[in-house]
Amino acid sequence: MTADPLPGDFFRFADALTDDERAVVGKVREFLAKEVAPVALEHWTKAEFPHHLIPGFAALDIAALPYEGLDGPAARRQLVGFVSMEIAHTDPSMNSFFGIHNGLAMGSIDLCGSAEQRERWLPAMARMEKIGAFGLTEPHGGSDVARGLETTARREGDEWVIDGEKRWIGNGTFADLVVVWARDVADDSVKGFVVGQDNPGMTTTKMENKIALRTVQNADIVLRGCRVPEEDRLQEARSFADTNKVLRRTRGGVAWGSTGTMMAAYELALAYAQEREQFGRPIAGFQLVQDLLVRMLGNITASLGMAVRLAEMQEAGEARDEHAALAKEFCTSKMRETVAAAREVVGGNGIVLDYGVGKFFADAEALYSFEGTKQINTLVVGRAITGQSAFV
Repeated sequence: MTADPLPGDFFRFADALTDDERAVVGKVREFLAKEVAPVALEHWTKAEFPHHLIPGFAALDIAALPYEGLDGPAARRQLVGFVSMEIAHTDPSMNSFFGIHNGLAMGSIDLCGSAEQRERWLPAMARMEKIGAFGLTEPHGGSDVARGLETTARREGDEWVIDGEKRWIGNGTFADLVVVWARDVADDSVKGFVVGQDNPGMTTTKMENKIALRTVQNADIVLRGCRVPEEDRLQEARSFADTNKVLRRTRGGVAWGSTGTMMAAYELALAYAQEREQFGRPIAGFQLVQDLLVRMLGNITASLGMAVRLAEMQEAGEARDEHAALAKEFCTSKMRETVAAAREVVGGNGIVLDYGVGKFFADAEALYSFEGTKQINTLVVGRAITGQSAFV
């Protein structure tokens, strides 16, 4: 199956993919339609993770796409982005699960691990035999975590002793490997550690009562005297600047996921408007409804154009922090506007999950906040264009 552009891809950006790349997207789309879409709402409603889908994701062979040497040459960043958009278009929760594993966890090892560590962990993660999580955010540290990281690491011989707490850790309840970021008490630098679920001293508890990305199993993680061997310390992670290399890459991924989310909400709203009748005619024939639909389509088109261009810059090695930050801030803001407009088109039925839009409306709130808030990403871009830091 070779995928045509999604209906919301009004300018047909996907036409820039090669035939082989479109075949990959088509394979992903077919799997999502057959296996993910039928169960997504049930698991979202129950806040349960569909573990039975992991072998199917593994069979797609897409976890290796961004990485050189795991399954041949690394794929173009554009293809990686379109795959993420496809998954989010079906279920933002499953895209978040995949992005945490494939982007944050595998990306940390790829960018900050030694050659031996990459060889030890990445092949099994690419086959999705081992699932990863990323432990940076803390109960008291979100936007200020770069300076305020409270989790500590203390070296004792050939081991490190980690103490602290992490919060909002996606996949954290069941991941085989958790990349934990901690501050070295000896030199005050931020270091990364790969901690297994069986490491003594680490406990995970599922967070409850979320209103967004309910399928994602976010965890509170407590580390008390958690011992990690020196060989499991990421050898190239020496400061928060190294942590930020990972975030720079994955913020671009949020732009793609946000675009897929708003595209799905738009397509649902458009179909509803063409079928729903009021005053004796489909509501798609009313000017104010068309205005909402066109504004939604404009938001999608601008966001997809920015995501595509960022991917091109990443491919060329030209993307900087401010480019990823602007894409994350802009695309998630436009997504929030778009899903709200979709809910408005669907009216009261927009708050009923059966009509589809309500789930995307809720999930958008999580994408809007994680990987750096709108305010933090704005200040990253502002510092770049003015030369003045406005951070506290």
